[in-house]
Amino acid sequence: MPSSRLSELGQSSSSNGWNSEASVSVSTSRLEAALRKFSKQAVLNEYKMKDLESRLSENMSNFRAIDSLLQEAFTGLQRNSKRADRALQTQVPHINAELEESMESLTQLSQTLPKIQSQVADIRVVHDSGREKAQALVEDLVWLNTEFYERWRSIIFTSSSPVSWRWKAVMRTLFVISFILCSWLSWIALSGAYRAHRHRLVWGEKLMS
Repeated sequence: MPSSRLSELGQSSSSNGWNSEASVSVSTSRLEAALRKFSKQAVLNEYKMKDLESRLSENMSNFRAIDSLLQEAFTGLQRNSKRADRALQTQVPHINAELEESMESLTQLSQTLPKIQSQVADIRVVHDSGREKAQALVEDLVWLNTEFYERWRSIIFTSSSPVSWRWKAVMRTLFVISFILCSWLSWIALSGAYRAHRHRLVWGEKLMS
């Protein structure tokens, strides 16, 4: 019995040793796998951190550029607001004063405009009458510079002569009377010449006989 007990104890101890070695090998392999996994995760995390850092640096540079632009825009707005305030304080009263002066000038012009229009109308009437008188004087000068025969013919035979209708009637009446007298005298002269010619023929025949 003791020998069998000892053999059993030996077998149990050997089995326990093998189990312990197997458990140790399994735990080391798991540890290595976990370490490899952790190392990969660490590398990946490091890569992500570097990427995030680069993005952060880029975003910071962009933020600085945007901030500088905003600062410039803000300073420009402040400058423009100061200019606007200065214009409101200095130029607006000057513009208002000029507008008031312009309104006064417009009211004065509206009051004097009818007078000016009436004066212009009078000047136009005087100008038209002066032009008509000048044209009449020119026509009179042209009429006086024409020869007597041309004036006489224009008065009697045309209606464009610059004389009154009474003078035209008188001249035409005189022309008719003188024409009738000339015709009558011509008739008398011709009849006398014809009679003298006939008497001459008669006396010539008597003398020849």
